[in-house]
Amino acid sequence: LLILFGLRVGGQAVQRWWPQSFLPPFGDFQGSGIPYPLLLTIQVGMLAVMAWVCWRVQSGTLVPRLRTGRRLRVFGGLYLAGSLARITGGLLVPDAPHWFAAWIPAFFHVVLAAFVLVVAHCHLHGATRRDR
Repeated sequence: LLILFGLRVGGQAVQRWWPQSFLPPFGDFQGSGIPYPLLLTIQVGMLAVMAWVCWRVQSGTLVPRLRTGRRLRVFGGLYLAGSLARITGGLLVPDAPHWFAAWIPAFFHVVLAAFVLVVAHCHLHGATRRDR
């Protein structure tokens, strides 16, 4: 999921500064009105946090907490539901605003929601009985 999101961020950057014919146009990566420099900064920060979490899980230094897992599960579930509702709206409403039909960002919101749910799973299933 980290690599998938990194490919999205990298693909958009390539299309901004070195456009390639085999990638979708730059505008197809844009799903909001956020200026690209700010969006890129946010996305690089997200990638850094995701990489840090992955490293902590892989190295065994993530301390599983039941409460954190529950909160992440609720947030991730709501985020996933909202992301899928966005995609559904884009499919079912022919004149839906651009935001609903921006498929690349919509798909990657599903990827990010899945990442949150995986981290929730790590917390929930790694917590000891004492933490429960």
